[in-house]
Amino acid sequence: MNNRRCSTLFLKLKGRRGIIHCIYVVGFMDLFGVSMIIPLLSHHVKALGASPTVAGIVGSTYGILQLFSSTIVGSWSDVVGRRYSLLTSILLSACGYGLLGISTSITLFVLARIPVGLFKHSLSICRALLSDLVSESERPLVMGHFNAASSVGFILGPVVGGYLTEHEGGFYTSSFTCAAIFLINAGLVCLLPWSETITDRNETNCSNSASKRCHDEYCSKSVQNGSHANNHHSVLTAETEADCRAPEKPRLRWREVSLLQPAWRQLTSVSSRIHMVASSDMWDLFLVRLLMAIAIMLYYSNFSLAMEERFSMKPKMTGYLISYSSTLGALAGFLVGPVTQLYRNNMPALLLHSTMLTCLLIFLYAAAPSVWQVLLTSTFFAISTSIGRTCITDLELQRGGVHASGTLIGAGQSVTAVGRVLAPLLSGLTQEISPCGPPSLGVVLALAAVGLLLIRIPKWDGRALAKTVKL
Repeated sequence: MNNRRCSTLFLKLKGRRGIIHCIYVVGFMDLFGVSMIIPLLSHHVKALGASPTVAGIVGSTYGILQLFSSTIVGSWSDVVGRRYSLLTSILLSACGYGLLGISTSITLFVLARIPVGLFKHSLSICRALLSDLVSESERPLVMGHFNAASSVGFILGPVVGGYLTEHEGGFYTSSFTCAAIFLINAGLVCLLPWSETITDRNETNCSNSASKRCHDEYCSKSVQNGSHANNHHSVLTAETEADCRAPEKPRLRWREVSLLQPAWRQLTSVSSRIHMVASSDMWDLFLVRLLMAIAIMLYYSNFSLAMEERFSMKPKMTGYLISYSSTLGALAGFLVGPVTQLYRNNMPALLLHSTMLTCLLIFLYAAAPSVWQVLLTSTFFAISTSIGRTCITDLELQRGGVHASGTLIGAGQSVTAVGRVLAPLLSGLTQEISPCGPPSLGVVLALAAVGLLLIRIPKWDGRALAKTVKL
């Protein structure tokens, strides 16, 4: 009997891993398609006859829309389910990139950026879906692998986009190719076995090695439209081993919510979730995210110009250095799992140490006397920032609860979008003083984040963080 149950569990876990791997592919293709377009946007806007001021305003449209829509779309995915929200996000983004392929005027270009700015949150919804599928201990490992897969796509995309641009009408070809990639992603999402019941496993030690019998605890989830049940996952984890092993025990299933339910009900649910997160005691995590986002963006903001002015480095060599750092950042996603295990899933301590390391590396870059020191700092900077991003997301989900994962991840993206708005302004002001001005300000902001963590971490209950937000 036990052998049969263990065999069934193995098959279901194998099915769950298949879904997770499909989501990795979705993340890779998403950023692969997007990164084909991003380097070409400014050139295309100028080719349409836009002045530098108009080009700047048009370029900021996407960021502003993302700022306001990230939390709303993330919360909407909690209400109607991951399947419908992810498909909507991908299909409307495909429409936006398709419109970009026929944008022969500034007006069409702006119209094409609106649906992308409002609904291009497929990666955030994928992260929320991954958090639904895995246990808390597995989440950093899976998130790290997802970030790595997405980053590889972001590295390879510009290569293909640059090749297509060399031909006549290259920008339009790249846009249509990106739209086609998103349509393929939509088809892949449709093919996922959403109705398949996936068994989640809480690992325990096998106390009787002689009999080779399974003594694991089980709790079950189902992926039906990717929506949660009202019951919190922690209720199941508190059950006794006997209850979990009882064959007649009712299973926790996610509640199916129709996309066609009244709009006012969807709006009310979304507003309620956003209000609960906004009024929760998570301001410290969001502030740390904002400070570190601005600090990291200041590090990269004038990197090419600073390397030229400080070390007379040619743009070609600077490009190689940036590519090297980006590749390391992608590979660093695979280190998140082992590092988390090394820290025994103590995410607050890992976040604190990665933030301190990032602060030190920004300082060493700002004070670097040679290119070799910049190369050394870039190596470890890519690793520390990759681990830090995963840590902050995991802590937000721990403190807010996975039942609100879409809202929490969306709120985090909105905070990062604020950093994208503020960083260029702060970078321009500090560059008036010195080429080292932006990273120097980044050091100050990172130090503020370290100080905030030192004050707030002792107040966090590391073993019962999930009770901060109750939706």
